[in-house]
Amino acid sequence: MLSAHEAGSMPMSDATTPNTDTPPDHLSNDPRSKFHDASVLERGIGIRFNGTERNNVEEYCISEGWVRMAAGRSLDRRGQPMTMKFKGTVEAWYLDSVAGTETPAD
Repeated sequence: MLSAHEAGSMPMSDATTPNTDTPPDHLSNDPRSKFHDASVLERGIGIRFNGTERNNVEEYCISEGWVRMAAGRSLDRRGQPMTMKFKGTVEAWYLDSVAGTETPAD
């Protein structure tokens, strides 16, 4: 067991330190979810699912390999979009980092 002094001198884990290059492993648009992070969502997240860029992803998990997307225009009894979970290859990146590397068109 670590003493309080030793524990305080240890570096923070990856879960508590923000990494500017890599988006979180699990993120949700729903503010009621424990995986919701407004500061990350403000930066903008790009999602590629099975090789196709998607813009209708409500929640994703890279390590488990799934995304949750809206199922049409239907709503649940709380007025939230009905969602379906799809399994596959998930890639995520920050949109603001991509926008900074592009060159303007002439």
